[in-house]
This record gives sequence, structure tokens and C-alpha cells, in this order.
Amino acid sequence: MLRALRSSSTTILPEPPQPQAFLSTIHPHIDPSQTKCTTPKPFPYTSTLPTLLQPISDQNPPPHLSYAPLFQFLTGQNFLKLGQQIHAHMTLHGLQPNAFLGAKMVAMYASSGDLESAVTVFRKIKDPTSLLYNSIIRAYTNNGYPLKTIDIYREMHSLRLKGDNFTFPFVLKSCANVLDVWMGECVHGQSLRFGLELDAYVGTSLIDFYVKVGELRDANKVFDLMTVRAVSSWNALIAGYMKEGEIRVAEDLFRGMPCRNIVSWTSMISGYTQNGLAEEALSLFDEMLKEDSEVKPNWVTIMSVLPACAHSASFERGRRINEYVNRIGLESNPSVQTALIAMYAKCGSLVSARCCFDRILENEKNLCAWNTMITAYASHGQGLESVSTFENMVRAGVYPDAITFTGLLSGCSHSGIVEFGLRYFNSMQTKYSVEPRHEHYACVVDLLARAGRLVEAKEFIKKIPMQPGPSIWGALLAACRKSRNLEIAEIAAKELFVLEPENSCNYILLSNMYAEAGMWKEVDKLRARLKCEGIKKNPGCSWIEIKGKAHLFLSGDLSHPQSKEIYNLLEALPEKIKAAGYIPNTGFVLHDISEEEKEQNLIIHIIRITKNLRICGDCHTVIKFISKIYEREIVVRDVNRFHHFRHGACSCGDYW
Repeated sequence: MLRALRSSSTTILPEPPQPQAFLSTIHPHIDPSQTKCTTPKPFPYTSTLPTLLQPISDQNPPPHLSYAPLFQFLTGQNFLKLGQQIHAHMTLHGLQPNAFLGAKMVAMYASSGDLESAVTVFRKIKDPTSLLYNSIIRAYTNNGYPLKTIDIYREMHSLRLKGDNFTFPFVLKSCANVLDVWMGECVHGQSLRFGLELDAYVGTSLIDFYVKVGELRDANKVFDLMTVRAVSSWNALIAGYMKEGEIRVAEDLFRGMPCRNIVSWTSMISGYTQNGLAEEALSLFDEMLKEDSEVKPNWVTIMSVLPACAHSASFERGRRINEYVNRIGLESNPSVQTALIAMYAKCGSLVSARCCFDRILENEKNLCAWNTMITAYASHGQGLESVSTFENMVRAGVYPDAITFTGLLSGCSHSGIVEFGLRYFNSMQTKYSVEPRHEHYACVVDLLARAGRLVEAKEFIKKIPMQPGPSIWGALLAACRKSRNLEIAEIAAKELFVLEPENSCNYILLSNMYAEAGMWKEVDKLRARLKCEGIKKNPGCSWIEIKGKAHLFLSGDLSHPQSKEIYNLLEALPEKIKAAGYIPNTGFVLHDISEEEKEQNLIIHIIRITKNLRICGDCHTVIKFISKIYEREIVVRDVNRFHHFRHGACSCGDYW
């Protein structure tokens, strides 16, 4: 059969030098659903493959071991059908693989996505070897079956087959994935017994394992014992210290590295971002962009640094990174564009976020991209757009998950489209087989409570099939103030005082409600409780970006170099907004003082809009007037969502 294929000028494998014809016949054997190689393979295929085919097509019966180089050649090439043909050719000639050939076949099938055939070949080998077990261990690990990997390793160990530096790294990776500390430590012991503790590959895998299971001290011990430390060993330990928040130790390791690669830089940037050190992440990224830098950012680095722009609300920095993305040709990378969507949305530019979403080809918009856009609309209070995007996603054949419904329900809640939200919540299990989680129940409580249906929300909480957490009771308490329902507010606050006793926001919110009702004795009791239990109020802070630089302001802060000019401007502001029709709502001030004093305190409070907390009602009103008087668009991001102020109106429609 294969002899005919090789000799015909129009068959599957024509003789060289006809590379284009050769490739056109190979393409039908490539499964389009499988991941393509990102780097095109060179044309040596055209001469190598026919050469490898010659021994099995010219001799009858073909030499048994002449199949091994063929299967090895096809490993990782996604030529599954061609591999199956060669396997069939071998079977037709009555040849059964031994352990060596079986290992090559297992690797070929597993790398082509056919794990079932790989396991079938493995199980038919009568006298297995360590090489064969290594191939199936690698197959299970790379295909995401860590428990199977561990079971196979136990089986290998029971047969007294010796593991090596190709066995242990994959088993350790699987142990880390399922947090099996005991088995990982056993593998560590085996590596010591076989004298592999100094192997760079095994050592790095041990460090990575201990880091992922939270045993950083053991990871450091392995690192200290290594006589030759690969860059990957340093990287694994840096990632571990960053994960545990040990920033200074990670920095010392990074500076002490004899050489650094892209993973080293990316680990540091990612670690800074995850630990809330946005400025450090951005500074290190800028260092990579310098002309004398030997390591330049790749797509993973960019995805790691973009959240730092979002954390610091640095729209200008994010825009410059976007320009860099376009310069290096990553504008068509779906993962990068998805990260840009999230960055722009969190920096307040929904239009830019949508542009990035539209740049992704329709057939490349995966669940993550859709979820990010749905959540972006939700955070900006555009519930109907969240719904529209969700429906488009389903029509595109992408099925939702739990994250999708969190964004969707949140969007419905912020926009007051209650019936839409309830319908989608009720369809989660019945239509989409998604089990509601705690956050979904919290969204429904928020949905009902914001709409003033507090009793219905309270009854809904009783039916939740799990212990209601802080987010559920917090949603109910926050909505009670708008509806001035002190009875239900006290029920919610009582639960919150137990669930999160150190969260000052719950005490302050209830205290404000008591103040509005003139219940000053209850206010004093709450203040005394806060003081007695040592609970401190989160200081209000806000920041604004001007010409790419973020300016941070704390409550009562006079440290800004232009604070005098700022306060001079603000002093003139109250009269201007009053002339435009503003009437201070002194109900948002906690203190039991005269109306004139309340108004003055409120004016000072308005100046310091606390975007690290939920924006208060009167600040919301003031900013609407400011946007009208100064003819500016103002985007405010508080702890819950975005508010877009323009021409005296807010995008939330005063529903928030």
C-alpha cells in the first residue's frame, strides 16, 4: 500500500522535489480541530518522510524497528490519519509493537490528541519498560489527567521499574495540580534514592511542586542544594515567593540571577500585579522596553502587565502598551485583545474595550473573550448591552459558564432589569447546566433589593441552599438605605457583624441609617462598639490621571504640591453648583449637628470623593452639576461600578 503511495505522482507522498504537492496531500490528514503549530515547519519533511518510508515499503515483511523513526517523526505534527495508516500497515503485516516501538506510538497518538488510542497501544504491550511508562505518564499529564498519571506511576513502581529524569517531572507536576503533598514527597524520596536530586530538570520540578502546594521552605531547601541551577529553577522560586507575598525576597532573587529570560521578567511583573504593586509592575515593564534591554516583552508579559494599568486606573499607560502591541504584530492575538478589553473597561473606556473585542475574529472569540465583554458592560451599568452580548455569544455556539452568569446577572442588577435577571438565573441549570454559586445568589439578592423588593429578597435568602455569606447580606444591607427600611437593615447588619466583624463599612452604613432616622443613641452605640473592638474606618481615597501620571488623594490629605490651588478652586465650587440648582442633602452626613454645620461638613466631604468606597448619593449629585457647569465628561469608578457623568446626567440613570 505505502509502496504505491510513494511511487505515484498524484498520490499522498510524491517524490521530492515537489514540496507543494506533498503538502497538499498531507493537509487532508490534519485534523483542523486540533491546535496548529505556531511556527511553520520547514520543508525537510518532503525529503525526510519518503526516506523514512522506504524501508517499510521496499521490504516484505518490513523490518520491525523501521516503524519507530516514522512514529517519532510524526509526533507533535498533528498528522493523526497518516499515523493511523502507518499503524494499519504494520498490523496488516502481522507485526506487533514491542515496548520500544510502543513508546513511540503512544507519544504519536497522545501528541495528536488521540489519548484513547495511546492507552490502547500501551495496554497491549506484554513486557513494559520504563520508557513505555514514561510515554504514557507524559501523555496523561499533557492531556490534563493528573490522577491517571499518579495511578500509572504507582503501577510502574509496583512493577519495580525505575523512574528517571523523564518520569519524575511529569509525576511531580500532576501531584502539584491535585495538591497531593504526600505523593509528591514520595516522588522526592525516589529521586533521592536514584541519585537524581542534583538533576536540573528534576530539581526545578521539585521546586515548582513545593511552591504550588504552599511549602515554600522545602522549595528553598531544594534550591539551596542544587549545584547547578537552571534559569527555570530561579524562576520557579521567584514565582513562589511572589505567590506568598514575599516581594523583597523575590526581588533579591531576581537581582541575583546570573542570567534572566523572558519568564524571569514576566514572573516579576505578574507577581507585582497580583500583589497590587501596579507601579512596580509598570516600571519593570518600561525597563524591558529600553533599547539596551536584552529581553523584550512577549504576549504573556503584556497580559501580565495590563492588569496593573487597570489597578492604577492608568488609561494612558494602557494605551501606550496597546500601541506597542500593534507595533510588534500582536494585534490579532485573541488573548492579548481580551486582556486589553479588561484593561480598557477597568480604566473607564468602554468604547476602546469594544473596539478590542471587535478586532477578534468571530471564530476566535472564545468564552473568556465573551465573558470579559459581558462583565465590562455590567461594570459600566450597561445591562441591556450585557444581555445583547450574551445572546450573541449563545448564537455563536459558545456556551456560558459560571463567570458568564455572574457578569450577566450583575449587569441586570445595575440596570434594574429585574425580570431579565430572574429569567436568566432560572435558566442556569435547566437550559445551560450551570450550577448556581454563592455569587449568583448574591446577584439575585442585589437585583431584587435594588428594585425595592426587599421582602422578596429576604425571603429568597431563606431558600438559598447554602450558608449566605457577606456578599449576600451586604447586598441586602446596601439596598436598605435607599429604601429606608431600617428593620431589614438591622437583620442584615446583625449577620454581617458576625461574618465579617472587622469590616467597618457595615457599621458605618447602619450608623448612617440611624442618623437619618435621628436615632443618635444607636449611632453612639455603634461608634462605641467600633472603638471598643479596635475597628478602624477605611480612609477615603481617590486618584486621578493627568497626562499619564496618577495623583493620589487621601481624606484630609494636604501633601499634594498643588493642594493650595486645588482647595482654592474647590472653595468656589459650592456657590457655582448651588446657582445651578444644587441643594445639599444633609442626610448623608453622620454627625448630630446643626443644619448649617452639616452643610459645611458635607461640602468638605464632597471634595474628597472616595472611589475606594461606594460613592455616596450627594457626591453623585454634585458631580452631575460639576459635569454640567464645566462641560466635562467625568468618569467615576467606585468599589462597585463605573459612573459616566456628562451634561449634568449620569449613565446609571440614578439607579445604583
